[in-house]
Amino acid sequence: MRESVLVVGAGIAGLCTALALGPTGRQVTLLERDAAPPEGDADAAFRDWKRTGVGHLRQSHAFLARLSLLLKADHPRLLEDLAAFGVRELPFEAMLSEAQRRDYRPAPADADLTIITSRRTTLELIMRRYVEAMPGVTIRSGVFARRLITEIASDGSITVVGVAGDAPEGPVELRADLVVDAAGKGGDLVGQLTAEGAVVAESSESAGILYFTRHYRLKPGRSEPPRIGNPPPSGDLGFLKFGVFPADNGCFSITMCAPEIEYEIRKAIMKPDVFQAMTTLLPGLRPWTDPELSEPTTKVFGMGDLIARWRDLVVDGRPAACGYFAIGDNLVRTNPLYGRGCSFAAVAAYQLRDVLNRSADPVARALAYHQAIHTELLPFYTLMNRQDRAAIHRARAALTPSYKPSLKARLAKSFAEDAVAIALRYDTNLLRQGMRGFHMLEHPEAWIKRPANLLRILMYWARGKRRNAAAYPPKPGPDREAMMRSLGLDPQADIALAMQAG
Repeated sequence: MRESVLVVGAGIAGLCTALALGPTGRQVTLLERDAAPPEGDADAAFRDWKRTGVGHLRQSHAFLARLSLLLKADHPRLLEDLAAFGVRELPFEAMLSEAQRRDYRPAPADADLTIITSRRTTLELIMRRYVEAMPGVTIRSGVFARRLITEIASDGSITVVGVAGDAPEGPVELRADLVVDAAGKGGDLVGQLTAEGAVVAESSESAGILYFTRHYRLKPGRSEPPRIGNPPPSGDLGFLKFGVFPADNGCFSITMCAPEIEYEIRKAIMKPDVFQAMTTLLPGLRPWTDPELSEPTTKVFGMGDLIARWRDLVVDGRPAACGYFAIGDNLVRTNPLYGRGCSFAAVAAYQLRDVLNRSADPVARALAYHQAIHTELLPFYTLMNRQDRAAIHRARAALTPSYKPSLKARLAKSFAEDAVAIALRYDTNLLRQGMRGFHMLEHPEAWIKRPANLLRILMYWARGKRRNAAAYPPKPGPDREAMMRSLGLDPQADIALAMQAG
């Protein structure tokens, strides 16, 4: 008899679960609280698809090589479907500096370092249509999973045997051999398990920033500005991060990220005219939002509550529940700045497939999945938190007039900006290795810990700024005071609050 699986949620995490488990012969049913997507093309999906459970649906998205390689290995036709619908690929070559491009010689592994880019709605729409056509997979729309159906043994151990909720036809109780919780960051089924006595370890901290995104479309007959060149269409001014995200079918989006502590910028940037004015003050964005080239198609979408969270559903060798697996944002929430959320979900789905195929023992499955998540995802999560803490510290320091960085802080800043960044802009092989970590194809810091690589980085550092001058990109934009005055904002307004927070 085939093993049956209920998947709560048909977003990216739920769809990846179906892509991983469907071909194994299991009976997979996805329960999605929202209505089915509208009929029609990518624009109809972007315009009309209501996704209550996906608050970041219309934020910028890019999908790392780890995700595309999983699809390439198991579902090459899905990649063909995505391409036919306008989803694009950005190859490794697009990451090279101008100096690197002049002497670039492709290596076979470079094809693995490709980003998939589109509007989130387009990717999800085509993935969903593909999954719906898979044998043994069913998607039930409009089904809101309210609670888990559990059995509690005399020793207190919990086994999940199904899901109860509301469907268009009324209340339902659905039973299965396994339940995969892909309900996203708003899901609360883990809370039910803890209320029933399960032990779940959880840690969280703020990413310290907020996101603001607006979508644009190229005018007929116009082409995108070059992505390679100076100034680049992305940058970090300390008080503001920004980037262009090419999408499908002549569309692109611009996302700006402001530290939580920059209250004045946060309030102003939600106004479309202010957002547009900010793009004209940033040389790398100015060509993209030139009214002769493109026009905005949406309001400014804000996104806050960026809380990184890690959950362990095995504590001291004991699973919180058997027959239950969390995946995606319901298990690990990340800062979207690093673009790893969808790849985290895909990796977890395929790790779950391998765990289920290796053993039928419920406890062994829970322990093995827990270990796989720690091995595959924890290094990236740990590095992300470290980088976020450093960014929060820098944002507060920038608004503290009396702040003076320590020698250690100055050296760390110089190593990052005058050694690592310069080496990556000169040395294509170093960039190639660094991108493998970025794309989750190996440990994120493996490349920089290799003695030969570290030696080359130190060599560039020792050359000094004058000899490395050609590798420094131009300043990506004005300083904080100049930008705020140009926007009619008070540069001093947030300084007192920052000093109190610090």
